[in-house]
Amino acid sequence: MTALLTDTLESPIGRLVLVFDAGRLCALDYAEGRRRMTRLLQRRYHRFRLCAASKPLDVTQQLRAYLGGKLDAIDSIQVDPGGTAFQQKVWETLRTIPPGTTRTYRDVAEQIGRPNAWRAVGRANALNPISIVLPCHRLIGANGALTGYAGGLERKHWLLRHEGV
Repeated sequence: MTALLTDTLESPIGRLVLVFDAGRLCALDYAEGRRRMTRLLQRRYHRFRLCAASKPLDVTQQLRAYLGGKLDAIDSIQVDPGGTAFQQKVWETLRTIPPGTTRTYRDVAEQIGRPNAWRAVGRANALNPISIVLPCHRLIGANGALTGYAGGLERKHWLLRHEGV
């Protein structure tokens, strides 16, 4: 059984739950999304236990700085989201989208060299286990509309507005 460290952080958009494995952030979700997060962790680890920790690796401080307006504060957070090779490529690409900008699912599909895989990009985005740090909130529909976000569209809107979109 894998022991994972966990911490929580109060934020302007709700309580965040952070999970760490071997010194890297492997999950970040909103407290109400704990069932989703647990399902994703079970898919990856099968059996695990969560062990409370206080401010592991200063990630909570980096997230506080980001939420306080220092938008690049999360750029250096070490992550290990697991996933397939395709999902990892999508999630890595999300980190190249600068704060204050958005991309479409098709943009990301083209960026990773799979221009017709925009639906698969959308599915990978929906399975992103590390909210905010792997900024899936920066993806929008081809028509410019805000589309699904596991934390809810009001949070996606808040994050984009916070970043200056």
